[in-house]
Amino acid sequence: MRTTVRLLTGSALAVAAAGLVCAPAHAGDAEGLDVVPSSVVPGGQVTVNTAACGDDGAGTGDASAVGAGAFTLAPSMHGGDTTGRFRVPPSAQPGTYEIVATCAQSGRQVTGDLVVTLTSQRQPVHPRGSVKTGVGGALGPDPVQTAAGVAALAVAAAGGTWLLHRRARGDRI
Repeated sequence: MRTTVRLLTGSALAVAAAGLVCAPAHAGDAEGLDVVPSSVVPGGQVTVNTAACGDDGAGTGDASAVGAGAFTLAPSMHGGDTTGRFRVPPSAQPGTYEIVATCAQSGRQVTGDLVVTLTSQRQPVHPRGSVKTGVGGALGPDPVQTAAGVAALAVAAAGGTWLLHRRARGDRI
């Protein structure tokens, strides 16, 4: 019993120590480049935000990877953030593109990813047609098969009812 308790305690302490070591590495990502929306269709407008430029809040952005070119970063109304906007060209191809922002005063660069898709997240695509499962459907496109299935079920129900009725009367089947 004591061996099991020691093993579980040791494992729990190892997991807790690993969590403490990994936590500071994740906290450094807070000053990256926030791309909103992160997924856009060609021709859509994108806003980028970062807290990396500090109180100065000025800088330049580079969206030439997606074909939008350079854009300006200015102080935001949200206190300490730097904001910029650009429009994705209608000719942009689907894919993931890196957007770079450079702070004017410190020269610090931060990056964020932008995904260009052909369908918008805001306009969901609704499926059409029947599901191709290989088993068939209850109401398939063929009315003759549907009628045959309904007739088979009706015959089975009538036969079952007749057998149960004979059994209830005691006609020894």
